[in-house]
Amino acid sequence: MSIEIVFILIYFAVVIGIGLAVSRRSSKSREGYLLGGRSLGAPVTALRMQSTSMSGYMFLGAGGLGYSQGYYGMWFALGDLGGGVLNLSIIGRRMRKLSYLLGSITSIGYLERRYPSIWTKLVAGPIALGCLFLYVLAQLLAGGQGFSSVTGLGLNVSLVIAVSIILIYTFLGGYLAVAYTGFLQAIIMVIGMLWILIATVQHVGGLTAGHESVKEVNANLLTMWGAEGQYFGEWGVILGALLIFSIGYIGYPHVNVGHMSMKRPSIARTAGLYSTGFNLLFIPGAYLIGLFALLIVPNLDNPELAIFEVAQVVLPPFAVGLVMAAIMAAIMSTADSILLQAGTIASQDLGGTLIKNLSEKAAVNISRIVIFVIAIIGLILAMWQPPGVFDLVVFATATMGSAFVPAYVCAVWWKKANTPGAIISMLAGAVGAVCGQIFDTAGMWGMDPMMVGIISSVLGIIIGSLATQKSHPVPAEVLAAVEETMRVAPIPKHLVIGEDATLSTQRPRTAE
Repeated sequence: MSIEIVFILIYFAVVIGIGLAVSRRSSKSREGYLLGGRSLGAPVTALRMQSTSMSGYMFLGAGGLGYSQGYYGMWFALGDLGGGVLNLSIIGRRMRKLSYLLGSITSIGYLERRYPSIWTKLVAGPIALGCLFLYVLAQLLAGGQGFSSVTGLGLNVSLVIAVSIILIYTFLGGYLAVAYTGFLQAIIMVIGMLWILIATVQHVGGLTAGHESVKEVNANLLTMWGAEGQYFGEWGVILGALLIFSIGYIGYPHVNVGHMSMKRPSIARTAGLYSTGFNLLFIPGAYLIGLFALLIVPNLDNPELAIFEVAQVVLPPFAVGLVMAAIMAAIMSTADSILLQAGTIASQDLGGTLIKNLSEKAAVNISRIVIFVIAIIGLILAMWQPPGVFDLVVFATATMGSAFVPAYVCAVWWKKANTPGAIISMLAGAVGAVCGQIFDTAGMWGMDPMMVGIISSVLGIIIGSLATQKSHPVPAEVLAAVEETMRVAPIPKHLVIGEDATLSTQRPRTAE
């Protein structure tokens, strides 16, 4: 057995152990399984959020983009650098407080409580499930390709192994397993990325020498305008690249549920610092390694394997094992969160709407069944070699971001945002982003599909809400909760609406 496989097996054993350790704490109630008892502190909140957001995209998509387009990829990196702190700053504290006031324990259920209507769930749920499935598909494909590249095992065998491990510890521990393994995975990801970056820069003779060598291959790669200079002056496309990961994942249900799981609202401030630190250490490296891979492993058939191939050249065997564990960490940290959130949406939000008086045990079991089914369908499709990881992640992010960002932001910042406005916004954003990608608005109009979707969604919630203020006013109790959310103060007990009894001990008792 190679040393690479030994390290990966050790890593798998650790994450399964975490799932076993927290299984007794998390499976007794919906709130425990889905939110970890609203008990997470700043480090776990931040690093879980970032490891979930970064995913296999950073090790495959970002590396491939650096390999094929050079410093153009830094537009995506610049947006991503501030994504975590933007998310926590814009909606983190307020969403934690409002979700508690409204008694919400799921991210889609939170939207339904803020914009009261069964149609909120029926519109938001399918959009989220469809996009989350594509995101899972990207992670499974990334995991299979990476595992196969390093171990020499076949792609299908590698996919089965990765999916099996993810299912085991997600089933065992629910959200706590996802959160704690995400924290561990974030640390491993940073160590792995920095290690391979340092070894890569040393291998090419330093940054200056590396840049000079890349210049001889294609000087355009050292600009931020693409390999052929094709993005020069294309500000609609560039703005879309900046926005997709800076504000795009404010619309991720599997990321935003982390805001709801914090111990108290004020955790968001400190979590923002941890998030920024992680991003600075982790994000630029993927694009730089991909760029310098042109010198180390030229003429790759699949640019998305650039970081894997470079690792095997510049690192000793034991370090390749550690880096592979880091890559699997990135992939698994996203896949487990997405699967758990997809199961939550199907069982708690959509299933709970159709099945009355659903018991906690039945809800958890339904969630696990849905997780299993989605994972298996994703596994089968991944074996058919779908589009690249980068394309899948960008498509899913643009669609979810366009559909949900205005609804999540306005939920805590705009008191006039109402149910018709939110529903119109979600539909307009999703349709706009999908159509933008299908009809290639970047090529036709010089406007990224994310821009098309966001503009449609923002106009939808503003026009829809203002036009229906009289016919669909925000309910008084919801309006009072939103107004209280805007205050930095303890939560008055009398404002708690429809509180889940299991959350009563989590009420903040000091100023937030």
